[in-house]
Amino acid sequence: MALKVFNTLTRKKEDFKPIESGKVKMYVCGPTVYGYIHIGNARPLIFFDVVRKYLEALNYEVEYIINFTDVDDKIIKKANEMNRTVTEVADQFIEAYLDDSKHLLVKPATIYPRVTENMKEIIEFITKLVDGGYAYANDGDVFYRTGEFKDYGKLSHQNLEELQFGKRIEVDDRKENPQDFVLWKKAKPGEVFWESPWGDGRPGWHIECSTMAKKYLGETMDIHGGGQDLQFPHHECEIAQSEVVNHTPLANYWLHNGYVNINNEKMSKSLGNGVNVKQLLKNYKAEVIRYFILSTHYSNPLNFSGEVMEQAKQSLARIQNCISNLDYRLENVSNHSESQQDVEQKVALILETFHKRMQDDFNTADAITSIFDLVTETNQYLQNDKVDSNILGKMKSVFQEMNTILGLIKDENNELLDEEVENLIQERVNARKNKNWARADEIRDELQQQGILLEDTPQGMRWKRK
Repeated sequence: MALKVFNTLTRKKEDFKPIESGKVKMYVCGPTVYGYIHIGNARPLIFFDVVRKYLEALNYEVEYIINFTDVDDKIIKKANEMNRTVTEVADQFIEAYLDDSKHLLVKPATIYPRVTENMKEIIEFITKLVDGGYAYANDGDVFYRTGEFKDYGKLSHQNLEELQFGKRIEVDDRKENPQDFVLWKKAKPGEVFWESPWGDGRPGWHIECSTMAKKYLGETMDIHGGGQDLQFPHHECEIAQSEVVNHTPLANYWLHNGYVNINNEKMSKSLGNGVNVKQLLKNYKAEVIRYFILSTHYSNPLNFSGEVMEQAKQSLARIQNCISNLDYRLENVSNHSESQQDVEQKVALILETFHKRMQDDFNTADAITSIFDLVTETNQYLQNDKVDSNILGKMKSVFQEMNTILGLIKDENNELLDEEVENLIQERVNARKNKNWARADEIRDELQQQGILLEDTPQGMRWKRK
């Protein structure tokens, strides 16, 4: 079965055919780094991690780019509030993002380009747009002429005539057309800036990704991904900028994940209902968070609640218990039955079905069903007095193959040994004595990730596994 993906651009499932045989170039829009990421940010982080890992399971070499917007109005505001530089704020939250990614069991991207490291290329890209008549300068700002790109709106299928400028969208008198968008922003007094042909300033959001995608992946990439909220205007503007300069499609396949709601309400700052990933990781293991996100098809809305997370926790416990029983039987098997071909065929069919589901637009929700099919088959087989070690080994290998892609099952080999736990706890005690609160919190979070509960007692700090 060929891998099929739903292409947002064409609104249909298509056979996946990379530009270069055996290689996939993929770009996913990363965060604007002025705060800690929330559960909405975690969804594309985890889903596209699975996309990347599944492509690798299909023997593709994947070049995977996640960018950082490390200069922006929001970062400047945050820097002023914290009495720090823009670079210091960006560095802090980039480090936090990478730390959260690691704890969510996400494989690092091939490259994490930063806007400030690509300013020369961004200015050159804008210059080409101005020279080609696709952009214009006005008092230090540069705007893109959307009217010069006849396909503007083709990705989001946005009816541009129905946009209510002046009501829903702010009107800027410096623009020739209300639909035009900014490429270069004139610096205000006291703000960080870069020199350019149009004056001191910094780039607009949309031009950043067009520039970095071209620099690191070429004029056309295989997959461009991100959240549904990025379809318009961000990805629409990327297409407009890139395709008039490169004269070729920016991406052959566009994938967008759905929104995350909180207790059946839209997540928003005004409601104050965002769920911070760092806090979430203190309450749930990474495998539980991944299960929650992957148990719904990526294109559908996802609802977060305490009840849903507890259900995910219980579901994972069922899988983990099955594997623990399987491991125990493998280690202690002394009786061997004759090979049971029907059981082997069932296990093989489960794996085949798993791959069919993953190849149907990365349907992780149905792929998880295959894991539970294997759990049922394994549990039934383990009830036999005599089992065959080869069949048990096959069951184990199928679990591992599925888990390499989805990352739902705890790897016992990565669990901290008792001596390591004791050493970390002592290091934490010393860190607290020295008022190194950051290191103390880091150790606490690491132990919590490993399922280690700390308890203060009259006899000192004790620990136990969950």
